[in-house]
Amino acid sequence: MIQKVNATFRPLYQNDSRYIIIMGGRGAGRSTAGSQYANARIFAPEYFRCAIMRLILGDIRNSIYREIVDRAEENEARGALKINDSQMVLAYGKNMINAVGFHKSSGEQKAKLKSLANYNCIIIEEAEEIPEDDFRQLDDSLRTVKGDIKIILLLNPPTKNHWILQRWFDLMPSDTQNFYIPKLKPEHTDTTFIYTDYRDNIANIANATEKLYEGYKATKPDHYNHMIRGLVPETAIGKIYNNWTIIDGVPDTAILVRRGLDFGYSIDPTVIEDVYTWQGGFVIDELTYQLELSNRTIADIIRGQKEKSLVISDREPKSIDEIALYGINIIGAVKGPGSVSQGIQFVQDQKIYITRRSVKTLIAYENYCWTVDKDGNIINKPDDRIHEWSNPMDAIRYALDSYRPRNKPKPQTDFGGTTGYIEGLL
Repeated sequence: MIQKVNATFRPLYQNDSRYIIIMGGRGAGRSTAGSQYANARIFAPEYFRCAIMRLILGDIRNSIYREIVDRAEENEARGALKINDSQMVLAYGKNMINAVGFHKSSGEQKAKLKSLANYNCIIIEEAEEIPEDDFRQLDDSLRTVKGDIKIILLLNPPTKNHWILQRWFDLMPSDTQNFYIPKLKPEHTDTTFIYTDYRDNIANIANATEKLYEGYKATKPDHYNHMIRGLVPETAIGKIYNNWTIIDGVPDTAILVRRGLDFGYSIDPTVIEDVYTWQGGFVIDELTYQLELSNRTIADIIRGQKEKSLVISDREPKSIDEIALYGINIIGAVKGPGSVSQGIQFVQDQKIYITRRSVKTLIAYENYCWTVDKDGNIINKPDDRIHEWSNPMDAIRYALDSYRPRNKPKPQTDFGGTTGYIEGLL
């Protein structure tokens, strides 16, 4: 089978690196390059067992899986493949391409990545969405000796504090303030970096699309620099919270007034945030950020703290009732139409301090943003695709929102746990 491969992506075929990172702007042809590579390898005589991956299994069907099938059709090779479309599996002899999600769905448990031990190629689309712990588990599970292992990451540049950038890249100043050019760290000799934007794929870009992209330079410069040029932004576009002050620790004069709790278990962490009043504002201190915590363990963590306070949690009545039975003063957050946007606005209006040791929460703060559509328009809805960024912010919002003035207090009789009024409602 002969394919016409963009010269930009030839390093895919010409190195023995374990990691190949293809990152840059929109329209660069990254998914096409990944699908061409998969097609070339499945028909080769050498051992090839490939997992095509995204954060959620169902998202693979209309992205990298469809691209691979399309490439096979373009090369008149589909008939040679055994295709199980419902399972998203392609096979040629003993070689195979199989769709695998890090999570089966947005509400289900993680996939069993240890089943990938015999795979020697991983192609991860939208790799910026993958939590570091999930990637590490995958990386550790690959151990076949039947062929060189390659992990191909396809992504738009995330913000500068993202784990992919922290692990592999130095960030160099660009010609635009608050945007950086990624440069592979010299010590990563096992990694190949391919940096692209649409100009590297101009033969496949319609004139109207090129005009659209270049038009963003004047109308939406941040979107242009990030999504079109592929530069690394200082902060997420559409960042929800700004101007929080990092402090070394909780001041001696700060007073603990709330604990915010966002439930999680196997996919999402359970997050507990301590909230203090201090100097006319609030101090945030991350107490817990951990997977697979039972309600009993959550209660033990809270009960073990020297300082006590009312806990405001996500509205999960069964969990609230169980934790209350262990002696914890806990109620559910107020929810209803507009409660999320109103709670966010209240937090935005406060002076916020955050302790330096609140590492996971600080990462979430930098990346928690409004949804941005494909044209760079900000939609007034938090982007909840990556829960490790929304969970700490939800816990903080639950706690602080209990201070938001209301016209009339409402008894908290239907949330489970403690019955009564929330202090601070007016």
